[in-house]
Amino acid sequence: MQEIERKFLVKSDTYKTEAFSKKRIVQGFLNTHPERTVRVRIKDNSAFLTVKGKSNKAGTIRMEWEKEITVKDAEALLALCEEGKIDKVRYEVSVRNHIFEIDEFFGNNKGLTIAEIELSEENEKFKKPAWLGKEVTGEVKYYNSALSKNPFKNW
Repeated sequence: MQEIERKFLVKSDTYKTEAFSKKRIVQGFLNTHPERTVRVRIKDNSAFLTVKGKSNKAGTIRMEWEKEITVKDAEALLALCEEGKIDKVRYEVSVRNHIFEIDEFFGNNKGLTIAEIELSEENEKFKKPAWLGKEVTGEVKYYNSALSKNPFKNW
């Protein structure tokens, strides 16, 4: 239930040719409290309810609990969510023994692309592909819950 991840801006779209997966994601937040977020997500034909805890000081580690739910239930819960939905396409790219999830945002966050990598330990080494840009791990404004409240178009 513990998630260890790092986030980066993406400086080119060459990852698209390397991707082995591409899925559309629509999500909303039932709760965006700094201590915990509760997210509803529809990813293509699947849906999930996720609770995330507060990150550690570096922003790399936090508790995450996720449960698959029906798309019908997710659609009903999305109607109850706080204002500001997230619309994005997620690409998955394998780089050596890691998978990068690259989110290309649309709507009010159009123009923003963020890559995430999940790690086994906080200081784990990994290969950085050429399209990977500045690290933004721990910068709260790049969290999806924050982007739902203060979208990229407003920066």
